[in-house]
Amino acid sequence: MNILLIAALFIVAYLIGSISTAVWIGKAYYGVDIRQHGSGNSGATNTFRVLGKKPGTIVMLIDIFKGWVATSLAALLVIFNAIPADDLIFYQLAMGALAVVGHIFPVYERFKGGKGVATLLGMMLAIHLEVALMCMIIFVIVLFTSRYVSLGSMIAALAFPILLLLPRFYPDNPILIIFGFVVFAVVVLTHRKNINRLINGEESKANIKLGLRK
Repeated sequence: MNILLIAALFIVAYLIGSISTAVWIGKAYYGVDIRQHGSGNSGATNTFRVLGKKPGTIVMLIDIFKGWVATSLAALLVIFNAIPADDLIFYQLAMGALAVVGHIFPVYERFKGGKGVATLLGMMLAIHLEVALMCMIIFVIVLFTSRYVSLGSMIAALAFPILLLLPRFYPDNPILIIFGFVVFAVVVLTHRKNINRLINGEESKANIKLGLRK
């Protein structure tokens, strides 16, 4: 019974992550397939670029929320005595990771999705609220100073495990730190095209007032 519950929640976490918010909102309300415009990415950043602030904000918040929900579902395993409470962090990480994988490779959209940064943020908010909020602040600072969303995303991702190394934030289980560095590597991997554009001075910059432009 425990194995069935764990397997079911793992599948649910992936399916929640697979909700392609940008694609669905673009098609339903604007008649636009977001993947055929801008960077071709079905995430919040490209939604801001192509559709504007309101839909971009909605997509971003929903993508964050689905990461938070998928990760928080792990608590059900403790509530129903399927796992020991001490093992909760492992299942939070697993279910959050499945949601991020779902966002990047959504089953509903032929496995072509976004980069998973917003969903990853939702996951981290569920696991370590204080550090995740600090990473959000770091992202905003980098965005306002450099105007590069991609650079802000990568630096914020790196900040998460580094902040956890500080005595104030050091987690009960160091697996969270290791996972944080793995996540940073994944974020860099999914942003490799952005890195090339940053090096070549071709990356899109954010116009803080008007949205994103080339």
